[in-house]
Amino acid sequence: MSGVEVWSGGVNTWECDEMGHMNVRFWVAKAQEGLAGLAARLGMPRAFAADGESTLIVREQHIRFLREAKPGASLHMTGGVIEMGECDARLLLVIRHLDGHPAATFQLRVDHATARELRPFPWPARILDQARALAVEVPPYAAARSIDLSPVTSTASLPRAHELGLKRIGLGVVGPAECDVFGRMRPEIFIGRVSDGVGRLFGDVRPGPEVAQDQPAPRIGGAVLEYRVLHLAWPEAGDGVELRSGFAGCDARTRRVMHWMLDPQTGQAWASAEAVVVSFDLDLRKVVDISPQAQDAFRAASPPGLAL
Repeated sequence: MSGVEVWSGGVNTWECDEMGHMNVRFWVAKAQEGLAGLAARLGMPRAFAADGESTLIVREQHIRFLREAKPGASLHMTGGVIEMGECDARLLLVIRHLDGHPAATFQLRVDHATARELRPFPWPARILDQARALAVEVPPYAAARSIDLSPVTSTASLPRAHELGLKRIGLGVVGPAECDVFGRMRPEIFIGRVSDGVGRLFGDVRPGPEVAQDQPAPRIGGAVLEYRVLHLAWPEAGDGVELRSGFAGCDARTRRVMHWMLDPQTGQAWASAEAVVVSFDLDLRKVVDISPQAQDAFRAASPPGLAL
C-alpha cells in the first residue's frame, strides 16, 4: 500500500531559491521523473521517449509541501495507482527525505494518450493488470487539506483577467529548452514562471506578524503549502505566455492565490492554478501569522468571483 520506489536523487544548491530551500519548479521536475518511473513499472518504459507511441498527459496536479528540502538533502520517491478509468488514471507520488518522512506529495490525473496527437485511448489489459499490483490509497498527509478537488471548469481567459483586474506577473515566449521531447512545454515551467513572477504580486516585503516597537522585525519570506494545477493546453516553443494573478481570500495563517497562464495572442488559457501560501520566518524556519492590518489589505485586494 506504500507504493514502489520510482526515483532517487538529491537537492542541488542551484535548485534552491532565496528562501533557502528547493524551489517549487524542481519539486515538480522531480515528480515528472517519478512519473516516468511509475509509467515504466506500469509497462510503458518509453512513455516519455521521442520514439514512444503512447504517453501519459498530465491534466491536473494536486501538490502538498510538507517538509522543506535544503541543499544537499537526499530524497527518494515512491509511486502507485489510486484508480484507473477507461483512458485515464489518478496516480500518487510521494517524495521522501532520507529518514522516510514525506516531504511533498503529488496526486496526478493523467490521460493515456497517443504521444503526438494527444488522443486518449483505452488502457490495454496488461497495464490494467500491472495497475492492480501497484494499487495504493491516499494517505491523510497527501489528501487535500485547504483546496477543493471537486471537478471544475476553468474560468481563465485574458478578457476575464482584464475584467477582474488581475496583475500581470509574467510575460514571454516558451523556449526550446523548456519543452519535452514531443515539443510541448514541460509541466514544471508553468509553476516555475509563477515562482519567478510572484514577487510582482506580493511586493518586495512579505507580510508578517505584529511586532512591538522595541523588537526587531523578523526576516519574512513566503512559501506554498498546497497547489491545484489544471493543465488546459500545451504551448510549444515560440508560443507566447502571459501570467495573470490575484488574491482570492485571506486569513491569519494563509493567503489563497489564483494564477492563470494565458496565450497573449488568442486570450485562451494554457493553465490555471490555485495556491495556498503562507508567510515564513526565515530564521526560525516556521510559518507565522500576519497582522490584522495585512489581512484586511489582502481581503480588499481579492476580486469577487476569482477562481480556477
